[in-house]
Amino acid sequence: MKLKFLVLASIILLNTLTLRAQWGESAKQIFESPKLKSEVTTHKLVAILPFSVSLTYRKQPKNFSADANNQQEVKMATSIQSSMYTFLLRKAKDYSVTFQDVEKTNILLKKAGMFEKMDQFTKDEVAKVLGVDAVLGGRFEQEQTKSDGVALASAVLLGGFGGKTGSASTFLTLNNGPDGELLWRFFKAMDDGLGTSTDDLVERMMRKVSRNFPYEK
Repeated sequence: MKLKFLVLASIILLNTLTLRAQWGESAKQIFESPKLKSEVTTHKLVAILPFSVSLTYRKQPKNFSADANNQQEVKMATSIQSSMYTFLLRKAKDYSVTFQDVEKTNILLKKAGMFEKMDQFTKDEVAKVLGVDAVLGGRFEQEQTKSDGVALASAVLLGGFGGKTGSASTFLTLNNGPDGELLWRFFKAMDDGLGTSTDDLVERMMRKVSRNFPYEK
C-alpha cells in the first residue's frame, strides 16, 4: 500500500514538473493610467492598505471551519500588508516617496470605523482619513488543489521544497489620493508552493513588478 502511494505521488509530481516546464507562471499584466507619470511626481507620502484575501479549496477539507478560514483571511490581510511595508522600507532609497507606517495606517482606519469594511469607502475617502497622497492596496486569492497527503509526499520527493499544492493570484493597485482614481494596476498568477510565507509571497511579487513599480527612481 505504501509503495502504491509513493508510485502515485511520483507520477503526480512528474506531471506537475512537466507542466511547469511547459508553461511556468503566467505572464504579468500591468495597467497604467495616462495620468500616472504626472501624478506620481506630486506624491510624497503613500499608505499601504490591508490586502483583501480569499482562501478557497477545490475540494473542501475534512473538519473545515468557515469561521477559522475567515480568521485566517483577516490575519493574512495584515500579514501581507506588513510584509509589503518591510520590503519597501528595506529598499527605501530606491523609491521617490515615503511609505506610512502600517501600524499608524491601521490605527487611523480603526478610529474612522473603516478597518473592517474597507469595501464600503472610496479610495479618496480613505486617503483623506490617512492624510496621504496615494494608497497602495491589493488582493490575494489562493485555491488549494492538493490533499495534505499528496502535498506532503511531493515535499518529501522534492527534498523539502514542496511541489505545487495550489494556485494563487495577486493584484496590486495604486489609487490617487485627491480623487481616488486608479493610476496603476498589476496582476500576476503564481504557483503556490507548500509552506510559502507572506514575506516570500511579497518578494516573488515585487521581483515580478521590478522597474514597473511607479515609484522606482
